[in-house]
Amino acid sequence: MSLQDKDRIFTNVHGFQPWNLKAAQHRGDWDKTKKLLEIGADEIIERIKASGLRGRGGAGFPTGMKWSFMPKTPSPERPNFLVINADESEPGSCKDREIIRHDPHKLIEGALVAGFAMRARAAYIYIRGEFIYEAKVLEAAVAEAYAAGLIGKNACKSGYDFDVFVHRGAGAYICGEETAMIESLEGKKGQPRLKPPFPAGAGLYGCPTTVNNVESISVTPTILRRGPEWFSSFGNPNNAGTKLFQISGHVNTPCVVEEAMSIPFRELIEKHAGGIRGGWDNLLAVIPGGSSVPLVPAAQIMDAPMDFDGLKALGSGLGTAAVIVMDKSTDIVRAISRLSYFYKHESCGQCTPCREGTGWMWRVMERLREGHADVSEIDTLFEVTKQVEGHTICALGDAAAWPIQGLIRHFRPEIERRIANANGGEMLEAAE
Repeated sequence: MSLQDKDRIFTNVHGFQPWNLKAAQHRGDWDKTKKLLEIGADEIIERIKASGLRGRGGAGFPTGMKWSFMPKTPSPERPNFLVINADESEPGSCKDREIIRHDPHKLIEGALVAGFAMRARAAYIYIRGEFIYEAKVLEAAVAEAYAAGLIGKNACKSGYDFDVFVHRGAGAYICGEETAMIESLEGKKGQPRLKPPFPAGAGLYGCPTTVNNVESISVTPTILRRGPEWFSSFGNPNNAGTKLFQISGHVNTPCVVEEAMSIPFRELIEKHAGGIRGGWDNLLAVIPGGSSVPLVPAAQIMDAPMDFDGLKALGSGLGTAAVIVMDKSTDIVRAISRLSYFYKHESCGQCTPCREGTGWMWRVMERLREGHADVSEIDTLFEVTKQVEGHTICALGDAAAWPIQGLIRHFRPEIERRIANANGGEMLEAAE
């Protein structure tokens, strides 16, 4: 069942109203925020746990549980910190950008509430370097919140001191990984750290830190106002709540839209994206969660529930819910090869399987695209993806391997056809 307008959290995601504080308050933001803080830090965490909210940045880890790992009594020498991941660099993903430029006060209020629950001294919002206009809007919104006494000393007259800092990244995809983001915030090269220690034990400046996605933080105040039972009433079990879907590719009306979790793919596309370009018979495949998850062929995705578990059962994932739709005009091998190039380019080079493997996989993908390869190389490529997957510090190695695995799993005949055609052409030229 699709979401009704009265249940939408992001009521200005399309920017029909101003982003400023006055307009945000008119939409219900910053409404009795002091009362939300009076619920108490531990009770806020319990309510977020009860809501079933899972991280909206891709991994889907339970948000309330993540918050509960933070120290309950931080020392003055090692304060707790909240880091908000706005380094939205996954190809196909563009939801956080819409929140920041049209509804930034939802994020700032969420940062205050989440920071209070985790006893954090401050929040650092790490925003993608290319988001120039969005960064300006966010900085202006933070300044508005300071001027109104909503954050800073005695935030919302609650007796709680909380600062919010906006930090602009330099456009590196790898800094979307939480420990690489922390390294970058500290002024170092953005490279993932070995874990343990986990950020909740030793994160930013060696202090306890939680890193959360923009959407995960932004929904927090609304969940507390309307109640965890309201939020958990949407979606299948263990896949609760509403979600921003980003639909791009071969649909009639690409868009970012808030919908209930577990909405069937067909309903999502028909209702919000105007259907598939050329009709449903023209659908070839879908990447359902941003470029790092394996593609799903048309026949399997049609009636699939758009949630973490439903897509995992299809051998893919919800990720950030960046739905990339490909019709039959798509050169599917070229599309995946293009993604391979992206991961080769964005690898930080720290781990050998990723540093060497991403370049090697892209070069083989290019030869397969042209058909200038042997059929046996398809199996070799698949084996190499398995050697990269799970053997790196962060998930970039997995992200580089999974699209290729999905291609080979579902479109192997297409790769073999290219090789046969190319070899047939060469034999014909030799005969002439």
